[in-house]
Amino acid sequence: MINLLSMAIMMGTPLLFGAIAEVIAERTGVMVTAIEGIFIVGAWAGFVGGYLSGSLAIGFLFAIIAGVIVASLYGWICIYLKQHQVVTGVAINILVLGLSAFLYRVIFGVPTIPLTVNPLAVIPIPLLSSIPVIGEVLFNQNILTYIIYIIAPLSYFMLYKTSLGLTIRSAGENPEAVDVAGINVYKVRFLAVLFAGAMGGIAGAFYSIGFLGLFTTNIIGGRGWIAFAICFLGNWNPKGAIIGTLAFGFAEALAIYMQAKGGNSFFPNELFIAIPYIMTIVLTISRKSFNIPTKLGIPYKKEN
Repeated sequence: MINLLSMAIMMGTPLLFGAIAEVIAERTGVMVTAIEGIFIVGAWAGFVGGYLSGSLAIGFLFAIIAGVIVASLYGWICIYLKQHQVVTGVAINILVLGLSAFLYRVIFGVPTIPLTVNPLAVIPIPLLSSIPVIGEVLFNQNILTYIIYIIAPLSYFMLYKTSLGLTIRSAGENPEAVDVAGINVYKVRFLAVLFAGAMGGIAGAFYSIGFLGLFTTNIIGGRGWIAFAICFLGNWNPKGAIIGTLAFGFAEALAIYMQAKGGNSFFPNELFIAIPYIMTIVLTISRKSFNIPTKLGIPYKKEN
């Protein structure tokens, strides 16, 4: 059980990166429906950078840059050109999936054996990792998990306790008031989308160089959409995103555990693989009330 809980925290790490990024962006009124593509390009760029340089740090830097590039394209089309956010996001997701597969073959050809890197190492925190149960679960993780321990509470504090957070929330609730106050609504929204791109790039790279140590075109497998759903189910609040991430992280950890057991289970492995996606559907249907940002998905048109 301790190993399962520890795995749940680790597998929830990239989902929380993506969910918090989505919360911040959607609070400004922009649904980053390109999040799946951002995850994919982050996984691709992270592996390419990490493999060619021999440094995982450079790999994550590449992932951030690639995520920001895709996010900037999405933000430009949706915010400045005022195009449909869902249609644009789906198109970019499809484009990035094909482009990452193409560029992987251009760079590496078709290897006879999978190319791999050594993924992120577990870093036990002295003293804290020695605490029974809690220490083994929370403080025996990799560096990205420790980073998200800091980012998660900071994102809540920023969103609800600072003037910047007020501006972000106002851009999604009453952008006209933000504009009257002399703040550029387009800039606020665009920067929030770029932030989502950076966070999503890191999340995608987690799967390729932080966990598996390799890249395949189906490595993300809809997990960007799960992060998107966690934002939705968490009521556009970092606290809700944390709770949702723990639930989905545990579901994915359980799926990995049951896969590792092979044929020893009465239930087929495919059922456990599908658990996170089944949870997304069930929780979405069962949710009764939402605190949706008023202008979510609506392009802002400045009045003359």
